Order: sequence, then structure tokens, then C-alpha cells
Amino acid sequence: MDTLLPVIFLLFFFSFLSSAQSSTIGVQYVSKLLEIQNHERAPPSLQVAAARAVLHRLIPSHSSAFEFQIISSKDECAGGSCFIIKNHPASQKHEAPEILISGVTGVEVLAGLHWYLKYLCGSHISWEKTGGAQLLSIPKLGSLPRVQDTGIFVQRPIPWNYYQNAVTSSYSFAWWDWERWEKEIDWMALQGINLPLAFTGQEAIWQKVYQKFNISGSDLDDFFGGPAFLAWSRMGNLHGWGGPLPQSWFNGQLTLQKKILSRMYELGMTPVLPAFSGNVPATLKNVFPSAKITRLGNWFSVKSNPKWCCTYLLDATDPLFIEIGRAFIEEQLKEYGRTSHIYNCDTFDENTPPVDDLEYISSLGASIFSGMQSGDVNAIWLMQGWLFSYDPFWRPPQMKALLHSVPLGKLVVLDLFAEVKPIWITSKQFYGVPYIWCMLHNFAGNIEMYGILDAIASGPIEALTSENSTMVGIGMSMEGIEQNPIVYDLMSEMAFQHQKVDVEAWIELYIARRYGQLVPSISDAWSILYRTLYNCTDGAYDKNRDVIVSFPDVSPSFISLPRERYHHYGKPTSRRAILREKTDAYDQPHLWYSTSEVIRALELFIANGDALSASNTYRYDLVDLTRQALAKYANELFLEIIDAYKLKDLNGVTTLSQKFLDLVEDLDTLLACHDGFLLGPWLETAKQLAQNKEEEKQFEWNARTQITMWFDNTEEEASLLHDYGNKYWSGVVGDYYGPRAAIYFRALIESLEKGEDFKTKKWRREWIKLTNDWQKSGKVYPVESNGNALTISRWLYNKYLRSESS
Repeated sequence: MDTLLPVIFLLFFFSFLSSAQSSTIGVQYVSKLLEIQNHERAPPSLQVAAARAVLHRLIPSHSSAFEFQIISSKDECAGGSCFIIKNHPASQKHEAPEILISGVTGVEVLAGLHWYLKYLCGSHISWEKTGGAQLLSIPKLGSLPRVQDTGIFVQRPIPWNYYQNAVTSSYSFAWWDWERWEKEIDWMALQGINLPLAFTGQEAIWQKVYQKFNISGSDLDDFFGGPAFLAWSRMGNLHGWGGPLPQSWFNGQLTLQKKILSRMYELGMTPVLPAFSGNVPATLKNVFPSAKITRLGNWFSVKSNPKWCCTYLLDATDPLFIEIGRAFIEEQLKEYGRTSHIYNCDTFDENTPPVDDLEYISSLGASIFSGMQSGDVNAIWLMQGWLFSYDPFWRPPQMKALLHSVPLGKLVVLDLFAEVKPIWITSKQFYGVPYIWCMLHNFAGNIEMYGILDAIASGPIEALTSENSTMVGIGMSMEGIEQNPIVYDLMSEMAFQHQKVDVEAWIELYIARRYGQLVPSISDAWSILYRTLYNCTDGAYDKNRDVIVSFPDVSPSFISLPRERYHHYGKPTSRRAILREKTDAYDQPHLWYSTSEVIRALELFIANGDALSASNTYRYDLVDLTRQALAKYANELFLEIIDAYKLKDLNGVTTLSQKFLDLVEDLDTLLACHDGFLLGPWLETAKQLAQNKEEEKQFEWNARTQITMWFDNTEEEASLLHDYGNKYWSGVVGDYYGPRAAIYFRALIESLEKGEDFKTKKWRREWIKLTNDWQKSGKVYPVESNGNALTISRWLYNKYLRSESS
């Protein structure tokens, strides 16, 4: 690891320069709550014990090498949050601790531990599915690196490090048990996350609340969604889809939530609880006939099917709104025993207010907050700012009316997509309201090597240091986790940075930490990936629409191709399909880089594989990079098939279609080489939460449906959300995506053979039947990887990509 030392010392030098305290106007606005939270935190001894337990789970062999302390924010951190790393005073004694790490909370202590392991021991920590932790570089007991005599002092520039999106609970956490949650909370603490959403189990709370309003459990059967769709029933987008929930689910999730909250509080975190948004069950109209309850419009249901769509919203200005809001907060306090006073509520997330009158909008906001405050006098409303990104309803006057309807300092907005579309700039710091700079990055847990590392390394700092900044936190608001570990490693570190990060230097160190050694050619490969995959500057949403996982539901006649011949894998603009009609159902795959450059990076990865093949982190990256290259190649191959079809070249269509299907089958084999790309764990963890065979079938159907058709369909009309939750997982690629493509290609060939138009409706009926059958299939898939990633990646490169790298 000697080659790491110059880089490490350089990085430390910059970290020292940036350790001065920062603050913003926004922090002053929320200072009262910060004081309350400091006063109400778990006792120092409990936080130390919880932090030590994390250490023991991470590196049990070294748990005796570290001592932890909780210190005073006022006395040691100038009133902010910090951690301090020092040589232990007794470190020269036999079997004494070697390193002393102090912090304001258990989270700060563990963030300090992570900092030490990263920058003095050259280790790396990521999710297990993305390669897990690289800890082999940590020296043995008695030989841990010493820090300089003055120690290392790192202070947060602003207090909060936020985590999660309202839908992460369904795309990633849906089937988690306590064992998996414990690992995630450990990971959060090590990354310095102190403001996570805590949404698990709220349906059980709602059961109890609605009983007080004379609504029985059976009346709620079509109100809650199924386990994989709870996020959207909570937001009032749908009802009943995938349900009803069995009572065992309510009970089990409430028990799980209590464990989650207990651990978060023990570590000094500030868990964010849900608040009442106005989404109510239909039967509430019968119990309160004079209440102002409106039926909302259709949200992506086929033919506006009332069985799933068109939920009911209680007007926030109705007195009943505050009653229910108060009851929900009070019931949570009763069940959980405490609160952190921050509550998430997104009444207008994909639900537009009925009128744009400013006084009405202001009264809505005031009433929503009153519902929280009536249950908790110290309540703060945390609101996703997604509505300001996509809904043209929210013009500056309407936006101001909502943001200023709540007392200053009592509303915090998540600038949800700030790495691409920062609202804080266009809204003049959210018109003076505190906000959190968030990186959205991922949609639906799709798998795509993608990122904007430069924006992550500079955007939060620009917001923090801007004039009259109201920024109060940094956050990660991805829809799905367990992908692109480099992005989340850098983003979590930004919570402790006061200056922009030199990304090239940071990546050089990241490579050595991730693989446990620095290999020059791998550094060259990552330099390419930084310039290409992780330098997306086109401003487009990276919703994965690769042909394999999101097959075009469109007749080939609606895909227009450039007249000139082409060489696939040239510049991103060299070959793009053009739709004749924008209304058709084909979303073009996102391509923002030169694919030939990425193939060159893959060549370097493969060439150095023998030196790194023992590394699980390397194997994950290798599989992911090979998958990325093959996926983009498949997009081009599909266009070649369409081109041959338009030329009435039956032999070309037949040959190229078979090549595409062979590629899909081979891709499935590749993905089976790493645990991070398997369908089996998603299905098996769903089934393990079931209490009987009926629940097992229901939960598995939920799991399969979310990643395929997503929402409802008819025999001839696919879900409007089909493939939104697509996954590059071994199992679904080979058994679903491949057969679906085969149906389409058979229809192309049949069209040419018979001299007839492409039978779009026939193709669609067969595809929908395939999907519905697969959703109900009970086939069991492996939960452990099988195969040599390097051997298979090398084989696939030679088979498909070698000629494309020139």
C-alpha cells in the first residue's frame, strides 16, 4: 500500500484546509430544533455502545484497537457537528487501544472510523451487493497507522445528511428483515447519514388511527397497496394494487419499525417519520359525508380502472384534516415512545391542487402543517421538492404561496434533483426557506453505470457558499440503492467537505481503496469511465430504456432510421432512432458517451483481471462494465434488425435476431457470476416474509410484477408503467426479457414471410400473456452466484465487442 501514501497525505492536507466551520442563514432558522434534538439524544454511554457494536460487526478482529467517545458540540466542535481522530494516550502499552475517535454523536464517531479506515488504512466500504467491504488493507493489531500529534479534526459544514426517497422503501427495502436493516443502518452511520426516512410499518399506525374514526380493518383492504407498492398508495397515487395486506404484514412491519427506530436513536440519528398528507380511504366519505373529499384523477391505470386508480384526497382546509393529522402523530408517539420532530409530507407529489389561487394554496400549506404541529408542538415539515421540478403548475407565485405558508424554520425542502436540475438557483434559495441539496441519481433501482461526479463534487459547495444560502443539509434521494458505488462513496463524503473535491485525485485513491491495490492500467480504465459514464452533462433523466430491459412496444414502421449507413459504436450522435410520432410508446435509450471508449476501459479491466480476480469489488465492477457495454451494443443491434426489416431482408432479420437472442442468453450467464445481479434474492426474501402459502404467492407476485409490468393491463393494452422498474438481473433477463424479444422478432419474420404489415396487436397480446404468466410463475431462482466473472467477461468481449473497440 506504499503507493497510496502520497495521495493519502495530499488528500489529508486538503481536508485540514477545509475543516473550518461553515454555516448558512438556513442553519440559523432551524437552530431551535437542533438544540432540542441535542438535548433529547440518547445518553452518551448508549451511543458509544451502539457504535462499538457496529465496529464489532464490521471488523471484529480490530474492535479492541479503537476507543470511542461522545463529546460536547459546544465545547469541542464550536457548536456544530464534528469528529476527532487521535492516537490513543495509552497506545504504547501492550494490548491497549491504538486510536481514539471522538464525535458529537454515535454517527459522528462512526463517520470518523470510516474516515480513518479510508484515508489511513486504504479500505473501502460499500453495499454487499456492489462488492461489499475491502478491509484486507487494514494492518494487523498493534500496527495501525498513527495520526499526527495534533490529530485529525473534521467538522460538518451543515448539520444534516439526508437519506432515501419516498419510493426507496418499495424499490429497495420492500422485503427486508431486521438482519438486512441492521446492515443498512450500520452503512448509514459509517457514511455519516443522520437524517434518514423511517417509513416502515406506518400502515399499522393507520389501522389504529382509522379505528378512532369508525373505519374497520376490512374497510381498509382496498386502501393500502401490496407490499411492493406501498410507496405509491402512501402518496395517494393508487389504492389496492397488489393487496390486500394480511394482518401478519401489519404486525410484522410495526415490530420491525420499532427495531429500526430504536437503533437509529441509539446512534444519534434523526429519523424522519411520516405525516398525514390528506390521502384517505373511500369509506371516509360515508362516515363523514359533509367532509371536503375529492376524488383525484387517473394515475397511470389502464382505462382509469377504479379498482386501482383515482384515490381520495381530504381537503387540507377541512377541520377533519387537522384531526386526522394530529391523531396520526399522536399514535406514532404512543407506539414509538419518542420522535425527532421532523415529519415528511408530500400532499402535492404528482397530485396538482385543483386551483392556483394563492390564498387557497397558502391555506392548504398552513393546514397541512397545523396537522403536524397539533400533534407535536416542535414539528418541522420536510417536503420533497420534486413537484417544483416537473409540474408547470408551480410557477413562482404559487411556489412562494406554499413555501411561505409555514413559519420560517418550520419547513425544510428537499432539492431532490439538484445534481441535474437545482431548484435552489432558479428559486433564489427557495425564496428564503431552508433546503437540503440532494442527489437523485437513480430511478426505480434500474441498473446503469451512470453519474455526474463533477456536479456531485462541486454542486453542494456552490450552494453552501452562495450568497444568503439557506442550505441546511446534503442528501441522497435515489429511488433505488445498491448500484454505482463510486457515486455514493463520493456523495456521502460531501457531507463533510467545505471545498470542491478534485475528482481525478479522489478517483485515484478510490481505485486503490476499492481493490486493495493500485494497478496503473485500472487507473487508466477509470480515467476513461470518469470522462464517459460518470460525466453525463446532457441534463436528461437517466431512466434506463435499453432495448433488452425495456423492449419497444411499437411497430417498426414508427422507428425512422438515418439514410446514411453507419458504424455502430461511434460517437453518441452517430446513430439514433427517430420516431415519426412523439406519441408512440418508444422511449429511446439514453446514450451520452462514446461507447468505443468504454469498450477500451473494459479491455483494460479484462487485461488486468488475473491480478484482481480475487477481489469481490473488482468482480462486481467487471460484470457491471461488461453488462453496460453489451447493453449498448444490443441497442445498436436492435436498430440493425429494424433496418433489415425495412429493407425486407428476411435473412438479415433472422440472423441478426438470433444474434440478439444469443446475446441476451449470454448476458444472463454473465450476470449470474455475481450476487449483485441475481433475481433470486429479490423473490426469496419476499417469500420469506410470508406466513402461509397464499401470502407467499401474493408476495412473489408483487415482487415479479414491480420489475415487469408494474401496474395493471388488459389483454391487448400493456401497463403504462411497464418496465419502469426493470432490472439487469440473471433470471429475469434470460427467462423474461429474452422470450419477450423473441416474440417481437417472430412477428417481424412472419410479417416478411407473409408480405403483411407488422401485427402490433398480436405481438402485444402475446407479450402481455408472457408477462402475466411469468408474474404467476413459481420457478425458483438461485440466490448465490455461479461462474467465473473474468472468464465469462473475456469470452463475451471476444464474441461481441472486440471489433467494436477500434
